[in-house]
Amino acid sequence: MKVTDIMKKRMSLSFEVFPPKMDKPVEPLYSVLEKLYSLDPDFISCTYGAGGTNAGRHMEICERIQKSDNRTVAISHFTCIGSTKEDIRREMQASLDLGIDHVLALRGDIPKGWESTRGDFHHASELIAYLRDVFGSRFTIAMAGAPEKHIEARSFDEDIAHLRMKQDAGADILMTQLCYDTDGFARWVEKIRAAGITLPIDAGIMPVLSKDSVIRMCLGTNGCSIPRPLAELISRHYNDTPEDFRKAGIEYTIDLTYKFMNLGISGIHFYTMNKADAVLEICEGCGLTHRK
Repeated sequence: MKVTDIMKKRMSLSFEVFPPKMDKPVEPLYSVLEKLYSLDPDFISCTYGAGGTNAGRHMEICERIQKSDNRTVAISHFTCIGSTKEDIRREMQASLDLGIDHVLALRGDIPKGWESTRGDFHHASELIAYLRDVFGSRFTIAMAGAPEKHIEARSFDEDIAHLRMKQDAGADILMTQLCYDTDGFARWVEKIRAAGITLPIDAGIMPVLSKDSVIRMCLGTNGCSIPRPLAELISRHYNDTPEDFRKAGIEYTIDLTYKFMNLGISGIHFYTMNKADAVLEICEGCGLTHRK
């Protein structure tokens, strides 16, 4: 079943995982997937390294997910980084041959020292348009959105215009970057709807499990804000043991998830960082277990 069809019926639940490095065993991730399957996810996405790093592992994981006895759908990430049109056509056909017909089409992060994608496309909208031109409706295509504005965009107007371009190029789903500011998220939804962006919105949630990871993901990578309630949590538990901080963070993430669920979104997407036990606790705390 297509994820878009699921979202028409109910709010979806999904997870993101990432493949291990080539010199690391893959079995621990298989154990993570088995735990995630117990939550009856509607799909699981797998990241794709910049410049194609871990591409082999990425497709291995996607195939494993897709062939999980019909327990869920695999969404493959794919970027413009270092990819020619022929590379894209070949890899996407290989994806279809494996039964993987959902893709998150991204520009991708420009690797350090590069000045461009070094590929045939420089924007996700171009990649999406190419996939539609070559493969028609064979793929369900997800696009990314940043509720607090992409770090490289000069303004919200510019960023939202690019979202509209991606929708018009043929995207089916809007999957968001992590965001802890639910009030800002709600305002962003109003703005993109006013701009004519009608796609179902899948809200990305990064569980709060350690202060260092929150600070790194928000400020060191994505340019996301740390709202006052989260800043207070970090301060109150700054010198706690990792386990005590994790406990407080899971409670915060449960409340955060409730807030997103009340915004009328089409899906909840947890960035698991391959930490299945924490995600299970959060979903159990929210009542997001055994929904089917």
